[in-house]
Amino acid sequence: MPSFDVSSEMNWQELDNAIHQAMKELTQRFDFKGVKSEIKLDQKEKTVTLWCSEEGKLEAVNDIFQNKAIKRGISLLSFDYQKIESAFGGSVRQVITLQAGISKEKAKEIIASLKTSKLKVQAQIQDEQVRVTGKNRDDLQSAISLLKQEQEKIKVPMQFENFRD
Repeated sequence: MPSFDVSSEMNWQELDNAIHQAMKELTQRFDFKGVKSEIKLDQKEKTVTLWCSEEGKLEAVNDIFQNKAIKRGISLLSFDYQKIESAFGGSVRQVITLQAGISKEKAKEIIASLKTSKLKVQAQIQDEQVRVTGKNRDDLQSAISLLKQEQEKIKVPMQFENFRD
């Protein structure tokens, strides 16, 4: 029976490269002379922390970081922004939670959208991914195109892999 897996993986090396490129650009930009800023990755906690000594510049730091991430092929759907917090000495920070893997709630949303589409496929949760099976290839390809359209609504970056006949 043909099947494929829906997963949401984070390329940690590309994310690290994007952070280094953004930090390099921040040190070279004229409008950031005398402004301290920092982007830190915590892979265990799955977070990125943006820190800036001036509140008005935090948005520019975030913009630079997002541009570098997009150029490196990292979907912005992977980033879940928390509230901006005050830090020491008038500086501000923002924590970005990274979505690596599909949570149970998001997996249930994926399965629900497949069921409401009336496609002849079955889906089941397997750890941090969803396996979709069907009787023929065409149904599975329809399911992939449907999930690509629903990606913005579900707010999960999806990769489709292990397509088997």
